[in-house]
Amino acid sequence: MKPQVYSQTGAGTTDPYVVNTNSQLVNIGIAVVVTGTVTYTVQHTYDSPQTGFTTWFNDATLASKNASGETSINFPVTGIQLVVSAGAGTATMTVVQAG
Repeated sequence: MKPQVYSQTGAGTTDPYVVNTNSQLVNIGIAVVVTGTVTYTVQHTYDSPQTGFTTWFNDATLASKNASGETSINFPVTGIQLVVSAGAGTATMTVVQAG
């Protein structure tokens, strides 16, 4: 699939990436590139996009980070978001889902 890019400057949360749950492959690659100084966490959810995403879980690899990093998700989730908790820089998350 085509890479999806989400950026957050300063504290805040990006719009969620809605995972294609119709794909037989769950493999999702996530990279976050930091410019300036920020603390960020990548989160995922199992909630239905039709009823709204309300419960988020921190990624084990990219939680409370302040440097660029990458991770992958190989289990079914429905949404992914980037949360910047502090800083004045920018965190840019790129999500690529197989299929």
